[in-house]
Amino acid sequence: METIRKPFQGITNIIRFNWHFYALSLGLALVLFYLSAIQTPIPRAYSLLLASVIVLTTLISLAVSLYIYDTSGLYALKWLDKLAVDQPDIIVNVNAGFDETSALFAKKYSRAELFVLDFYDPIKHTEVSIKRARKAYPPYPNTLQIKTDTIPLENDSATVVFAILSAHEIREDNERISFFKELNRILKTGGKIVVTEHLRDLPNFLAYTVGFFHFHSKSTWFQTFKAAGLEVSQEIKITPFLTTFVLQNA
Repeated sequence: METIRKPFQGITNIIRFNWHFYALSLGLALVLFYLSAIQTPIPRAYSLLLASVIVLTTLISLAVSLYIYDTSGLYALKWLDKLAVDQPDIIVNVNAGFDETSALFAKKYSRAELFVLDFYDPIKHTEVSIKRARKAYPPYPNTLQIKTDTIPLENDSATVVFAILSAHEIREDNERISFFKELNRILKTGGKIVVTEHLRDLPNFLAYTVGFFHFHSKSTWFQTFKAAGLEVSQEIKITPFLTTFVLQNA
């Protein structure tokens, strides 16, 4: 399927919405390089080493992000063909304030009815990157603003629910469980919930260093799913850095 994204849109957005982080890293590296030029040999070596580590880890994270969001085929959605998901008649797509997938799902599943839900709460979700993204990209038409514990859809109404790189923004465990209980409630018998996330694991640590703490561990996700009455029917790796869980009623 043809994508409707622009070339390098992923990496451009990452830099655009997180420019403060890259500015800070660059500034700190420049200060350390400057200090290395005026210090005695031993402190100079430490300054050069630290500055080099900052530059290297930043470049690695950007290279990995370029691979994931622009060259891996994530947004081409061909990986969905590997999942045991029947052709849906009603799709629910959930985002956390920045929606990069609804237009793609609408195109791939053109015969399905699509409901788009946005659980962004400016009081709970205070990341400046999300605020910048919301200013840059308008919501998908007819997006419903929801609370994580109240989804305004009927029981057993959705064939497939997608939560692509969004559910990790629910930081509190009980709130995340309540959210997935709501997704379970609206899911038809035999329906699927597709959750794609970075995990707090070794590949993401190597890619993003301390930034991997923003992600949840695999065990945390499994605890959430179990507490919400869901079970994992399928698990695939889109890339070494992204994991997709297909959930069904337990």
